[in-house]
Amino acid sequence: MALDFPLMIPGASSSSKPVEVRAPFDGSLIATVQTADESAAEKALATADALYRDRDQWLSPSERSGILERTAELMSERAEELAIEAAREGGKPLMDSRVEVSRAIEGVKLCAEGARTGHGTEIPMTSAASANRLAFTRLEPIGPVMAVSAFNHPLNLIVHQVGPAIATGCPALVKPAAVTPLSCLRFVGILREAGLPEAWCQPVLTASHGVAESMISDPRLGFFSFIGSGAVGWKMRSILAPGTRCALEHGGVAPVVVAEDADIDGMLPILAKGGFYHAGQVCVSVQRIYVADSIARKVADGMVASATKLKVGDPTLPETEVGPLIKTKEVDRVHEWVTEAVAAGAELLCGGEKLSETCYAPTVLLNPPDDVRISTFEAFGPVVCVYSSKSVDESIERANSLPFSFQSSVFTTNLDTALRCYRRLDASAVMVNDHTAFRVDWMPFAGLKVSGYGVGGIEHTMHDMQIEKMAVIRSLEL
Repeated sequence: MALDFPLMIPGASSSSKPVEVRAPFDGSLIATVQTADESAAEKALATADALYRDRDQWLSPSERSGILERTAELMSERAEELAIEAAREGGKPLMDSRVEVSRAIEGVKLCAEGARTGHGTEIPMTSAASANRLAFTRLEPIGPVMAVSAFNHPLNLIVHQVGPAIATGCPALVKPAAVTPLSCLRFVGILREAGLPEAWCQPVLTASHGVAESMISDPRLGFFSFIGSGAVGWKMRSILAPGTRCALEHGGVAPVVVAEDADIDGMLPILAKGGFYHAGQVCVSVQRIYVADSIARKVADGMVASATKLKVGDPTLPETEVGPLIKTKEVDRVHEWVTEAVAAGAELLCGGEKLSETCYAPTVLLNPPDDVRISTFEAFGPVVCVYSSKSVDESIERANSLPFSFQSSVFTTNLDTALRCYRRLDASAVMVNDHTAFRVDWMPFAGLKVSGYGVGGIEHTMHDMQIEKMAVIRSLEL
């Protein structure tokens, strides 16, 4: 498919190392993108800082809203092209990439609405000490935003980070994942086509970790948005300049509690989707399913029936349900973890093999030990573990045993059981009779403990990227 945007990032140095973007399924070369060195990174920062400091250049809410509305229109016109591109570079099956594009368009519309309707508040001045005073707030952008994004949703994650920045009037610097920069560049190109001046959103694919860290630690930044691994995210937070706000979205080891009274037939396709969607490369993928002893085998066998029917292969084909892992080394890592679990006593019910250098068979394990890696760390691969549990309370205790806390779920037909799990599970969200990966883009989305910091979701990100600036007016006429 021909690419209709320049693959030289604006301001990038022609002497810096280019990045080859290759399809994770077959390794074919899609594009080559030039990267930014230290001088290009400094130019981008200086441009964003100067833009923020010159308030006469700020875009009005109506201008921002109009640009975002036009962006959504252009994305809708090119939805299939965007989906194919995302599937090629990221490996998510086309059927799911189409859903991602639809979500991204909806996200841009949410940003446009937020730009138009955002407002401050009046502060009561009703005491004797505050007599003759009027106080109110208005919303202002916090400053330049630096967004570092992940590969697994190459378009929608960028929308979640850059869209709110544009909506709130913050100049945006965006570093896409090196393996999936094309959807980001496409989105930035559409923003500009919709009327956004170039300086308001600058893609910066850095040439080295050192360049990226120097940008992230710069005191000119107002907000840092990070989506990726916890090891990297917490390190980046530690080097932020004083006053720079941040939001970190890391991974989880998503637990599911299945009570004895659960609707098994209705539950299984939901759990299979939540576990094997995008080959498990989602931060809230179903990974640990704790099931009442009496039905554990039945649930595990049902997961096998679902897993073995999935079509694995080329993500650009419409019938593919599970695509490749993003890198061959990830296939090797997942296989190593599965092999370790089986050697330690887990029962391998299906999968457990490499289908190619890039694809791993959807895998179901029964009762892997609690201390092996597949039970204690985020798999980020197509592996679901089923554990026998003596009671709902034991399931909750085991679900809460790890330092990760993100989304979780419970399957039951009993309201009291559902609410007991809701109250006791360590999680930012508990889904009842749904999988852990459910999300709509206006709801709060937050990793806790090791899993992250701050709250994602369009509305919540916009809130974090703004300040409420107060005015207090004293007048004898009040």
